[in-house]
Amino acid sequence: MAANLAVNKTDFEKEVINSEVPVLVDFWATWCRPCVAIAPFVAEIAEEVAERGKVFKVDVDEERDLGEKYAIMSIPALLVFKGGREVDRMVGAGSKADIKAFFEKHL
Repeated sequence: MAANLAVNKTDFEKEVINSEVPVLVDFWATWCRPCVAIAPFVAEIAEEVAERGKVFKVDVDEERDLGEKYAIMSIPALLVFKGGREVDRMVGAGSKADIKAFFEKHL
């Protein structure tokens, strides 16, 4: 992974809520095999959309408050934030093309 995509409760408002560009947030956990499987896709998408959007990851075990706040019941959960609020959600693993298309429609 080229960049550290992790965001915590402290940085979430600055990086996600106050972002001027759309943000894809991957809620995941180290023990979740589908989460680990899509991690390379998420990292590649982060680089590919860097001029138009941001991508972050939230470890639900380390950031339980964020998981609860956004009602994360199953992971991976990919949420798109725009203008400070959640505008879309994709739950479960998908192909890189599926995940990128999901985010692209908000860029």
